[in-house]
Amino acid sequence: MNPLTLPASLVDSQWLATHLGHPDLVVLDASWYMPAAKRSGEQEWGQQRIPGARFFDFDSQIKDQNSPLPHMLPPAAQFSRQVSALGINNHHRIVIYDGDGIFAAPRAWWMFKAMGHEQVAVLDGGLPGWIAQHLPLESSAPAPVTQGRFVAQPQAAWIANAEQVQAALSQPQHRILDARSRERFSGQAADPRPGVRAGHMPGAVCLPFTELLDQGHFLPREQLTQTFDALVTREQNLIFSCGSGVTAAILALAADITGHDKIAVYDGSWTEWGGSAHLPVVVD
Repeated sequence: MNPLTLPASLVDSQWLATHLGHPDLVVLDASWYMPAAKRSGEQEWGQQRIPGARFFDFDSQIKDQNSPLPHMLPPAAQFSRQVSALGINNHHRIVIYDGDGIFAAPRAWWMFKAMGHEQVAVLDGGLPGWIAQHLPLESSAPAPVTQGRFVAQPQAAWIANAEQVQAALSQPQHRILDARSRERFSGQAADPRPGVRAGHMPGAVCLPFTELLDQGHFLPREQLTQTFDALVTREQNLIFSCGSGVTAAILALAADITGHDKIAVYDGSWTEWGGSAHLPVVVD
């Protein structure tokens, strides 16, 4: 069988269906939902999944267990160990989906990029798009996987911390884009997390992730490009933020799709920034 190469950072259901079962391919379900949704990604994966998909839990398992912030990127050794336990090797091509269409999967995509894995993509439309095309599903008990050997190689350029973000705010070669709603960005809506201030970073730009999507799919590349071209230049270093580092990755993936190559996610995002009294906050 010929080696498999992912065509881009975003693949469609037909591409995945054509290559499902290739020995180089691993499919991951990275579904995660806001608490108000009262949905369990892992429980739903256990009931129905794309055939062979394994569950990637970045909210309670594959995260920094010592951080008070939600689902922070884990240390490289931990990531290597837990990804290996999913049967993943460094040569594998990984396609990630979620149960919303496009919501949590880009977070897992970014995590793999930050850990040095290039051959990783997100399924456009996710599980709903797959189901809409009447493609095969698996509902039996998930099959056990063979232990893999994945060695992470962290890429600092993909990750931003609070100090880097604060420095970047005054540097014209950097641009901070915030994926939260316009109401939360302006401070008109209170932050849902106790003790976290409303508002935004001085100089940040609001780009709600919902404005890049249509019914669980990314907008066409041409429309995404127009959106980014109106806000940033090709030369700028882009740092993406949101509430807790999940929807920021949707913006990061959209930037990658449109050809930007200086991309980082602020992992602590607004939970850290708005919850830190010494960091500046603007309310419009």
